Amino acid sequence: MTADVTVVIPTCGRLDMLTCSVGAALGQQGVEVEVVVVDDASVDGTASWAAAIGDPRLRLVRHTSRQGVGAARNSGIAAARGRWVAFLDDDDVWALDKVSSQLAAAAESGCRWIYTGEVHVDERLRLLGGGPPLAPAEAMALLSSVNSVPAGGSTVIVRADLLAAVGPFDVSLRRTEDWDMWIRLARTGPPASVRRPLVAYRHHRGNARTDPSLMVTEPALLARRHGIAVDHTAMLRRAAWTCLQDGRRMAAAAYYLRAAARGDPRSLARAGTALLHPAVGRGDVYRLLHWPADAREWAAAAESWLAPLRDRLQVGGAQSGGRGR
Repeated sequence: MTADVTVVIPTCGRLDMLTCSVGAALGQQGVEVEVVVVDDASVDGTASWAAAIGDPRLRLVRHTSRQGVGAARNSGIAAARGRWVAFLDDDDVWALDKVSSQLAAAAESGCRWIYTGEVHVDERLRLLGGGPPLAPAEAMALLSSVNSVPAGGSTVIVRADLLAAVGPFDVSLRRTEDWDMWIRLARTGPPASVRRPLVAYRHHRGNARTDPSLMVTEPALLARRHGIAVDHTAMLRRAAWTCLQDGRRMAAAAYYLRAAARGDPRSLARAGTALLHPAVGRGDVYRLLHWPADAREWAAAAESWLAPLRDRLQVGGAQSGGRGR
């Protein structure tokens, strides 16, 4: 089959969430897509589930041993047949006009990579908050200090020939492989953006089940590699938040204290929260994210497409999607 866009979805052991992500990808409106799911050695029946879908637009690439998200994305890129490649994490979901909106922005701007706005949701797709994405000029100015492209890879679509030119994801990086890629893409030219909440970034306990120290050490590596001035205090706070999600109170407090020692006095209070707040390590921890009223108002625009997905979860799980969806 021919496709305008190949959607690459790396996955490992998240079949319960993957079904929703694949449904959103296959259900994209106004554009021909193919979906390449890269199964990074799952043992939860992902391969059997994908085979049972019976949609010719869905293909599975399987790793027999765990290789990581960067290698999984590279395998998906290698299998891609579309002129554009879009990335979608297995726990995130899209509005059904996400890809077509980005292609329209590409045609208008002439840019070869495009990102969108995001909202943050909990495991059951209930809104936590969000906010408009930074304008491309501002996002690129900040890219040397923080990963300023929203929602990891799930907001981004890239021309396949541009990906070939800048090279694959760095498989040695486990937490910053996307940031490294955006830096390389930015050096070829600026992105365009779609200022709408078209991606839902899902917060869940699985987000935290990796080594948070990589959030601190890998940005230091990027600083040396690319000659950039990384905001190490922000990286420490991010590592602390990961520990809060997973209930590691002492580790979270330690990261916050390191941030405070770098001149961030508010992290002293955050360290106290890490040690004492009853929500730490529970689903309620996401309610500690203090979204201002304007951020919640902006995010509410996503309810029109989130609500049907949430309803499907409540009645027994998201469907796999397709042309008749």
